[in-house]
Amino acid sequence: MPNLIDVTVPVGQSEGTESMVSTWFKSVGDQVTENEPLLEIATDKVNMEVAAPGTGRLAEILKRDGEQVEPGEVLGRIETGAAAVGSGELSPAVRKLLRENNLDASQISGTGRGGRITHQDVMDFVASRGSGKRVPHTQMRRSIAQHMVQSVATAPHVTSVFEADLSSVIADREARKGDFESRGVKLTYTAYFVRAAVKALKAVPEVNSRWHDDALEIFDDINIGIATALGSGGLIVPVITRAQDLDLAEIAERLQDLTERARSERLDARDVQNGTFTISNHGVSGSLVATPVIINQPQSAILGVGKLERRAKPAGDSGNEVTVRPMCYVSLTIDHRVLDGFQANQFLTAWVEAVETVRAPESHE
Repeated sequence: MPNLIDVTVPVGQSEGTESMVSTWFKSVGDQVTENEPLLEIATDKVNMEVAAPGTGRLAEILKRDGEQVEPGEVLGRIETGAAAVGSGELSPAVRKLLRENNLDASQISGTGRGGRITHQDVMDFVASRGSGKRVPHTQMRRSIAQHMVQSVATAPHVTSVFEADLSSVIADREARKGDFESRGVKLTYTAYFVRAAVKALKAVPEVNSRWHDDALEIFDDINIGIATALGSGGLIVPVITRAQDLDLAEIAERLQDLTERARSERLDARDVQNGTFTISNHGVSGSLVATPVIINQPQSAILGVGKLERRAKPAGDSGNEVTVRPMCYVSLTIDHRVLDGFQANQFLTAWVEAVETVRAPESHE
């Protein structure tokens, strides 16, 4: 009788509202070593690896990529002992081809010696499914889709668009970035945008709020989420907490830490919780204006910052002269249940003033 060990979803570690199998690193028949990463579980917040609980051969996969799972649920089984050695081995090229096509070895009949699956067996199976392919949704993409649909269905979205001159920000950054780099901190434009948002939220505190059916909850702390695109696809919003207590250097340092850990998938659940306002710096990918930027519910508004572009602007009192200035469009999308256009314009006025009147150096705020 073969000795089988269950591979289960860790209990108490799957942060988020839903979990699913993201990627199996091994196929049925593969040899595995105890504590070797076996598969990845994705939640709507973070990803985590599940290690092999023993050494042997992966005998069964019970939950495939894309399937929902619960804590403690059995994902697969490992056969240990002498019977597991050497049986059902796959070549590296076959394993790679199976992973690339999101296939499991159990789906394919092998024509090689002893029923072994060959590279051509996999190619023939792929060809038999016809042209094109279906790419299963990741848990993150499912969560984003649900969140966006829920946000639009919940809140009437209205967007105001202003224009900002970034000359002062650029000059201040040039003056400071050497000092920041000497301390290991990268000073980005986004750090200035966060600081300006703090000033604007103080000027119009209703923007830093949450709608309830019986009241508007206005938060004392300003916890600003930064929408961060991931190289593997998807989007996550790590949060700079208590931004009102941070100076520019502290904002830049916190921002660098969060974005680096987001892109290397090292965030934990605490890094993405309790946001009260969100910034989408969509201009980094080339867009001038994005509207509406969907509100990150249950927040009341989201700021969108477009691409920095040098544009001709009127100069002097006569209006007959022009100058070229580094400009960007900035938008505020609001939940119209909470805010009116007048308050949105007040916020954007304060934000634009903050970025256009940067003064260096300045002390801790």
